[in-house]
Amino acid sequence: MSLLSLLKGKGKSGFGYGSTAEEVTAGVSLAGKNVLITGCNSGLGLETMRVLSMRGAHILGLARSVQKAQEAAASVHASADCFACELAEPKSITAAVTEINKTGKQIDVLICNAGIMSLPKLEKQYGYEAQFFTNHIGHFILVTGLLPLLAPKARVVIVTSSAHLAAPPEGIRFEDLGGDRFYIPWLHYGQSKMANLLFAKELARKFQGSGQTANAVHPGVIFTNLRRHMSPFVQGLSAIAKPLFLKSVGEGAATQCYVASHPALAGVSGEYFADCNIAMPRPDANDPKLAERLWKVSEEIAARVTA
Repeated sequence: MSLLSLLKGKGKSGFGYGSTAEEVTAGVSLAGKNVLITGCNSGLGLETMRVLSMRGAHILGLARSVQKAQEAAASVHASADCFACELAEPKSITAAVTEINKTGKQIDVLICNAGIMSLPKLEKQYGYEAQFFTNHIGHFILVTGLLPLLAPKARVVIVTSSAHLAAPPEGIRFEDLGGDRFYIPWLHYGQSKMANLLFAKELARKFQGSGQTANAVHPGVIFTNLRRHMSPFVQGLSAIAKPLFLKSVGEGAATQCYVASHPALAGVSGEYFADCNIAMPRPDANDPKLAERLWKVSEEIAARVTA
């Protein structure tokens, strides 16, 4: 447990900064439930798979290769079907959707966990800045493709970040989704996380009256391989801070496991969670017009890149 976790109390949920995934799911039974997790092979995804499978869930594990997903599932003794899904490659995503459909399994929980962070130089996928494309468009294609498989009370959990605060002032810079005007790694990562948050909010609106829910979660600052693209200097500072201030992987996975499984959140939708409690995102994350515009633009991009 980090020093910071000792300094922070618990919120209304009874959990807080230092709560772990095992603690927030204690007593929860997911027997008979199918839980899909992207990026299941490392970091928060692996811990989420480990803990939710411990609670009885059958995992639909997605990683960049079937082998990576299989090895990860075996390492935590999870009951799992494994699929290749490269979120930067639309054909890989649509192929995964096809393979998941073939299982005939309903999805009770869908956790959009995978992502990339703070690429030091501008990289593009299909003409779009890579963080926006991978973190948002990739998950948009996946989730919308799997909507028919969602159970009547399915929960969609989209991992965003407090880094959405660093997104451009307009929220999403629609006129420069390629990042050509200028590229700032943290700003563009923030934009991708703002897109994740807006996607969850709009999906929740579309779920209204259905019994299905969608929420966004901030896991906290964790020392995982998501930080591999940061400069050596920043990585060095992170290593020094790790034992004092950074969350453990178990603490980092707690919020997504809580939102994915806890009975107290049945029917709760359209919220932003941090430290296992409802939190306040930046104001424009609650702008339905901005979220609707992003949805329409995302549909147009998805149609082009999957044609």
